[in-house]
Amino acid sequence: MDDEVVQRVFQEGGRDYFQQQPSTSTSTSSSSSILQSLPLHVSFDHGYYLLVKSIQELREKKEGLVTVGIGGPSGSGKTSLAEKVASVIGCTVIPMENYRGGTDEGTDLDSIDFDALIRNLEDLTEGKDTKIPVFDFHQKKRVGSKAIKSAMSGVVIVDGTYALHAKLRSLLDIRVAVVGGVHFSLLSKVRYDIGDSCSLDYLIDSIFPLFRKHIEPDLHHAQIRINNSFVSSFREAIYKLKCRSESPDGQSTFFLKDEAQTDNFIEMYLRPPSANEEARINDWIKVRQSGIRYYLSLGDQRIVDKNFIIRPKAEFEVGRMTLGGLLALGYNVVVSYKRASTSVNIGSLSLSLETIDTLGETFLVLRGTDRKTVGAEALRMGITGQWLTKSYLEMILERKGVPRLNTPPLVSATSVSHNQEKDIAAPKPIRTTPNLVYQLEDLAQPWTRSPTKSKMEPVLPTWHFASSDRSHGGSVATGSSAFRDTMKLAPMPDSYDLDRGLLLAVQGIQFLLENKSVPVIVGIGGPSGSGKTSLAHKMANIVGCEVVSLESYFRPEQVKDFKYDDFNSLDLPLLSKNIGDIKHGRKTKIPVFNLETGSRSCFKELEISEDCGVIIFEGVYALHPEIRKSLDLWIAVLKIRNDFDPVLSPESSLFVLKSNKQVAYQDILNILDSVKFCSSVQNFIDIYLRLPGTPANGHIAESDCVRVRICEGRFALLIREPIREGNFIIQPKVDFDISISTVSGLLNLGYQAVAYIEASALIYQDGKILIEVDHLQDAPSPYLQIKGVNKEAVAAAGSALKLDGSYTTKSYLQIILERLPLVERSYSGIHTHQAARLQELVESIQSQNQSYHGNLHIHGYLESASQQRFDFYEIASEGYDLKIR
Repeated sequence: MDDEVVQRVFQEGGRDYFQQQPSTSTSTSSSSSILQSLPLHVSFDHGYYLLVKSIQELREKKEGLVTVGIGGPSGSGKTSLAEKVASVIGCTVIPMENYRGGTDEGTDLDSIDFDALIRNLEDLTEGKDTKIPVFDFHQKKRVGSKAIKSAMSGVVIVDGTYALHAKLRSLLDIRVAVVGGVHFSLLSKVRYDIGDSCSLDYLIDSIFPLFRKHIEPDLHHAQIRINNSFVSSFREAIYKLKCRSESPDGQSTFFLKDEAQTDNFIEMYLRPPSANEEARINDWIKVRQSGIRYYLSLGDQRIVDKNFIIRPKAEFEVGRMTLGGLLALGYNVVVSYKRASTSVNIGSLSLSLETIDTLGETFLVLRGTDRKTVGAEALRMGITGQWLTKSYLEMILERKGVPRLNTPPLVSATSVSHNQEKDIAAPKPIRTTPNLVYQLEDLAQPWTRSPTKSKMEPVLPTWHFASSDRSHGGSVATGSSAFRDTMKLAPMPDSYDLDRGLLLAVQGIQFLLENKSVPVIVGIGGPSGSGKTSLAHKMANIVGCEVVSLESYFRPEQVKDFKYDDFNSLDLPLLSKNIGDIKHGRKTKIPVFNLETGSRSCFKELEISEDCGVIIFEGVYALHPEIRKSLDLWIAVLKIRNDFDPVLSPESSLFVLKSNKQVAYQDILNILDSVKFCSSVQNFIDIYLRLPGTPANGHIAESDCVRVRICEGRFALLIREPIREGNFIIQPKVDFDISISTVSGLLNLGYQAVAYIEASALIYQDGKILIEVDHLQDAPSPYLQIKGVNKEAVAAAGSALKLDGSYTTKSYLQIILERLPLVERSYSGIHTHQAARLQELVESIQSQNQSYHGNLHIHGYLESASQQRFDFYEIASEGYDLKIR
């Protein structure tokens, strides 16, 4: 790294610490000079948050453009990171793929027009407008240019495999490296298929031949290094309905529209070299070719439920050299076909006509991200034909059979060229031992090559039954009442991450539906914030069932005493009756609990139909022995090692606009959907707890505090200070629910209550936009907040209410404190009257906690009720069917 880069970073506000490594002729890329600043290795969510905050800080410290480079191998997640940051910052993203010179390998260093990219960056840095090239991958050439206005580009992100190359580093203020993701997944998959006869370096050179020489050295110059643990996931699944095109005769008019898009693909499946002819097709690697681009997914990953085909978002782009490397390692193209697709968008859905040349048939396919929406649209369009749940691969294999192992590749275009063969050594012998190899050589490898999971789990375990009554032996008939009473799922021996746990849970439900009579009753338990509610609703979206929260069974008299954590706060007799009715196929009435009033508001009728046959109960005590005995499947979310961070993740962001401009009630009604409109009233108190050890200098900073919100008798914790960008406040979508004992435990640990805010809120929403009118006790006029997950929709709502120019990003704490004269503040930075009221609140919390636990004296957080609940989860989950970490 040259000194010019280091001096540039120091002079313009960066926080680099340069460590010069001694240069030797034997040094490798893993021991090259390293720029160290922010934490060396962070998760994707944490890296996103650090990058946004770093951009904002640097933008304040320097004049002119802030430039960011995000580099990493294909499939690591760098493009996803760039897009998510741009959605918050509102910056310009320059994809390096538009600078490729032609039809050569896209990841080839020589194919990138660095001179043009450098000119574009220099123009923008100097305040000049510029034009960046646009590359069309179907026409395999540049087709024009796109104008970039310098005045609109306060921040520019360069996204590409070589974004951290030495030719660009002197033009970059912030350098980010992203590794992991499906890039590591492919490496792990190949390592598993090949066995231990090949070194990790050899495999890398085979499937990513340019990585070690041209890509990896640049990654060590990053200031923020992100290990992306994301793998193909059903969390954001694609739901698909498919039938032969002759079923709905009237749908052809959709494809005559101008916006219809036509694509042609070649899809091929590669069988691992170690597989036998009976190997499952799930172990095959799928490659989709579109023009000169190649997209890879690891196997035929999908779930079939009723008429729906459910697939994860699992594809990632690779270079042609990767395909050539897989073939050289012994993978065989066993099936290939051409798929011609004409598609149109219908709202959030996609409708396609797909012709498969090998089958000689055309199919109608409806896709979307929500199961109910896809099903409803199919009914609305009158598509009633026989649904097909088999993949095109399965249809082809049914007609032609599985090709024998010596079948040559069917698509000659996939063979490697003469130049590529120079980069790929001859394959070494494949697996020489029948033992499976699970460990990768991650201890001795640099961070850029080691999969984030040291244990490779390429094949999910399968469910089977175990009898709870030895007297029956193996003679119980499947589906009989005796079978249901005595045969239980054998517990999975290991714990799993959320993605694998979600897939296994759905497969467990399907296994029960196939082998036991309906209904299937599922329980999901775990501590607050572990992800059980999110998991329950994602499972329900996949299998199309109802979710019942145990919070519906609160006893009003217990809730009024803040006894949310007490198992006795649940109406167990009513819960047992509801479960008994469900088991016997009867309609039952589920309570609806109003947390605002602390009472049951009504009952709703529930019946589990034969078509669905599944219900999920989720809650803190869903695995309590008194409940567990009635469950068919137990799922414990404990000790969760969840790569999704609800505090930091961009997936959990809520965009907020705040103004104290007065708006008429009718104007609010006019911008909300009248069909889905609903309103409510909430009263809340926010208490700010200052971190232990923070000096009390008469000033209160929100960044030094955690906020505890008391609303409807419940406590919620906000840990992260929101991101403020332009007019927007970007905050986590949900707070973290805690108990009164946790609040008391924090106070006993030394957290000091330094401020509080009392307010009432009028809330209006329609499912897309939420408008909140907050009346603060110490503010002369109310504040209006517009909230939503879609930034553009929130901005449009603000404009419709004529709020442009009146927004503020200050917190309510700042607003209240700024209204108080200094002479009226106490030593802690708050008004003396507020200090007295705050002391009352603290004493009330501590007394409530003491009365809740009798004579229990709390010495700290570890002895609070939260720890007691955690101890219960440890005991209750000993008999779990599926444990998710």
